[in-house]
Amino acid sequence: MALSARSIRPTLLAPAIRNARGHAVAVDPPYLPPSPSVQQTQRRRWVDGDVRHDWRRSEIQKIFDGPLMETIFRAASVHRIHQDASRIQLCTLMNIKTGGCTEDCKYCSQSSSYKTPTKASRLIDIEPVLQAAREAKANGSTRFCMGAAWRDLAGKKSGFEKILKMVTEVRGMGMEVCTTLGMLSPEQAIRLKQAGLSAYNHNLDTSREFYPEVVTSRSYDDRLATIDAVRDAGISVCSGGILGLGEKDEDRVGLIHEVSRMSQHPESFPVNTLVPIEGTPLEKNDPVAVHTVLRTIATARIVLPKTIIRLAAGRHTFSEVEQAMAFMAGANAIFTGEKMLTTPCSGWEEDKAMLGRWGLRGQRSFEDGESLDVPGLNNEKEVSATL
Repeated sequence: MALSARSIRPTLLAPAIRNARGHAVAVDPPYLPPSPSVQQTQRRRWVDGDVRHDWRRSEIQKIFDGPLMETIFRAASVHRIHQDASRIQLCTLMNIKTGGCTEDCKYCSQSSSYKTPTKASRLIDIEPVLQAAREAKANGSTRFCMGAAWRDLAGKKSGFEKILKMVTEVRGMGMEVCTTLGMLSPEQAIRLKQAGLSAYNHNLDTSREFYPEVVTSRSYDDRLATIDAVRDAGISVCSGGILGLGEKDEDRVGLIHEVSRMSQHPESFPVNTLVPIEGTPLEKNDPVAVHTVLRTIATARIVLPKTIIRLAAGRHTFSEVEQAMAFMAGANAIFTGEKMLTTPCSGWEEDKAMLGRWGLRGQRSFEDGESLDVPGLNNEKEVSATL
């Protein structure tokens, strides 16, 4: 069968052109770059749903800036590649030590740097925590989180021992257990893992560039060091940020870019919206627009396809339809119960009714087959030598 000139590579046409009659004799074939090497042709072409650790910030910015409905559709498609989009994890967060924190986070009512309605208190006893965990489990929560307003655990040996007991007891109820206790050393992370801790929350808050505008009492790298210690101990990392701190879109992208480059993506990525509290430097900040929250969630879902995206603080300010849009954009966990640390939270019955109306179900505990083993520590002798 005869081939058209268009179907033949120009290099094959060159002899014919040179030998043709008329003006064509003086025409050389156009320059063609060398054919791609085998290595170039075998280079990976990324598609939506692939887990990547080499995202460029400009790539993420392009996703964030795209048409919102198209980005949400894209995120919803990615969500269904790796996860059951009909399941939402219900988590309950309890403040086990309130106020008096020496950090100067400008959004936090628990900082001793500001005069706020929050009053400092001691670490609470074990039994009230266990009772709260039982209530949470009875209402469908499968992860129980405990937060203490501390910079770190230095000088808090007895308090740390009490928290380890709390972790063990809550784990014994068949629940996932999460804590947020400030900065951790590698040894403290290992002890938490041995006690049965499932996850550790340590938010980066915002981009590296904007972070100094929000916190000056510890550096961005301090936070990353705690995340490294947690991951090395075999504990799942829960790390996200807060919208509404005064940051710009590029800072929201910068936060997602930072966690995307980690050797292992966070197990969960909380998306908090600022709840302005009287007495804090950010008390007069404007509320975050819901479309900004949706863009952040959808972008995070595309970039972190296997990560749980948590619709966290400030959720009570969004309507049910707006929350449903967040679930469509890829959010698959919420905090539910009486309160979330010092900010309001939607109640269990309200949330269960909402999920039922949208055909969503609660997620089971330990769906990821969590192991209690500490990486690199295989026996008691090794553990003792490490601590």
